[in-house]
Amino acid sequence: MFGISFSELLLVGLVALLVLGPERLPGAARTAGLWVGRLKRSFNAIKAEVEREIGADEIRRQLHNEHILSLEQEAKKILNPLAQPPVAQPQQVQTPPPVGADLGRDEHAANPAPAATQTSPEQVPGAHTPPHDPTQPPRAP
Repeated sequence: MFGISFSELLLVGLVALLVLGPERLPGAARTAGLWVGRLKRSFNAIKAEVEREIGADEIRRQLHNEHILSLEQEAKKILNPLAQPPVAQPQQVQTPPPVGADLGRDEHAANPAPAATQTSPEQVPGAHTPPHDPTQPPRAP
């Protein structure tokens, strides 16, 4: 892990046995193991936190890139209207005035005839209604 060979570990163990003695060596080894475990856990927690932040940054970067791409597509649509077919709008058809109508009168000159609109039979009372069957009760209008 740190480039320490077995012979170096054996030398550290012999020095620790001579300095601490056989009675205190097991307690010291246990304490050293606890400290090493705590360091490993804290190192792994820091590593996981950094990886989460890197992942979150990557997700933020991808979302930002997608947002920029959508803005570019909208700009292309706005700047290049020829790429899209134009939307056909209904044209209003004006009917000519009835034959014999006097267009020289002032009211027609001030208020020109509006464009003709189609009306459905439901809008005009009495238009295109089926004949009433005398055997049936009368319908409400």
